[in-house]
Amino acid sequence: MPLVRCTPHLQRFFPGLGEERVPGTTAAAAIAALDARYPGLARYVLDDQGALRPHVNVFIGKEPVRDRKGLSDPVAENAELTIMQALSGG
Repeated sequence: MPLVRCTPHLQRFFPGLGEERVPGTTAAAAIAALDARYPGLARYVLDDQGALRPHVNVFIGKEPVRDRKGLSDPVAENAELTIMQALSGG
């Protein structure tokens, strides 16, 4: 199962969230599985249509997902996904 890592920002809202192995063969399926364990998590990273929010990035290995709208990027059994929020301000 793929390994998902989230930034500490999400861990503040979802205590116990750490590195999680979840089922899923696409980025969308992995996020859905993580949301099943931590209800509401997907609302932080996805908009109402299921696309990545503008301030969120998801990487599969070292590559950003290409399909930001449907998250159909394939995820290998031993893949590592990283979910992170972009930093802004000045």
